[in-house]
Amino acid sequence: MAQDKYSAVWVSHSSMGDFLKCPRAYFLHNVYKDPKTGHKISIVNPALSLGSAVHEVVEGLLDWPAKARATQPLFENFNLAWVKVAGKKGGFESLDEEEKYKTRGRKMIERVMAHPGPLLNKAIKLPEHENGMPPNFYLSEEENIILCGKIDWLEYLPATDSLHVIDFKTGKNEESEDSLQLPIYLLLLNNLQKRKVTKASYWYLETDDDLKSVLLPDSTEAYEKVFDVAIQVKRARESNDFECRHGGCFHCKPFEKILAGEATYLGIGGYGQDIYYVKK
Repeated sequence: MAQDKYSAVWVSHSSMGDFLKCPRAYFLHNVYKDPKTGHKISIVNPALSLGSAVHEVVEGLLDWPAKARATQPLFENFNLAWVKVAGKKGGFESLDEEEKYKTRGRKMIERVMAHPGPLLNKAIKLPEHENGMPPNFYLSEEENIILCGKIDWLEYLPATDSLHVIDFKTGKNEESEDSLQLPIYLLLLNNLQKRKVTKASYWYLETDDDLKSVLLPDSTEAYEKVFDVAIQVKRARESNDFECRHGGCFHCKPFEKILAGEATYLGIGGYGQDIYYVKK
């Protein structure tokens, strides 16, 4: 019998990351709904806002043929993207703080313009899913778990008719070796399209002109690694066990401030969640 996607447990890189950091933070960000609005809650912060604006501009190049990407007005596009995250909307406490982050973003865009590398080559887009959902597939029909995720860039490698996964990084820290990100990408691509993934890279836009190649995980190991966390999430939801392991931590305390009425409501976000600004 076909499973009901609406009753399934949906997991992603971000939601499983929330769970591994703090089950309480996972609950408040991914499960809890404000009884007054029926919406989930989310918090804006400068790092997320910077990443959102830069990703919007760089990933927006996918909307153009490869030969036209070099002529796109990326600085103009960045300024337009920044309007969406300016001020309190982006979690900035002052104009000075905002300008520091915006300057970082401009330098990243400048780097992309000066060193576009594979962005000028042919790229592949995964097909759109119904109801605007991100690319997804059943990680386990038996457990009714769906894995979803959005991949920044897929360069097409014609010599091997294969794909090169590229992930843009706007933070200051490098992705850890035990990250679930590449395993998730590999599983999504193996299940949603036919070409083989033969290469993967991170592009640290703040520091590096060139991409940093990373080893692709083994498909079986990738599945086991992702499923192990996904089933922990499902079991926690079944038992309603979402206690913070530290009695309140860096990850869950900002969400607790929302529940306590100590945050500023900013409006409804792109996925229908209530967006808040929480003072540091």
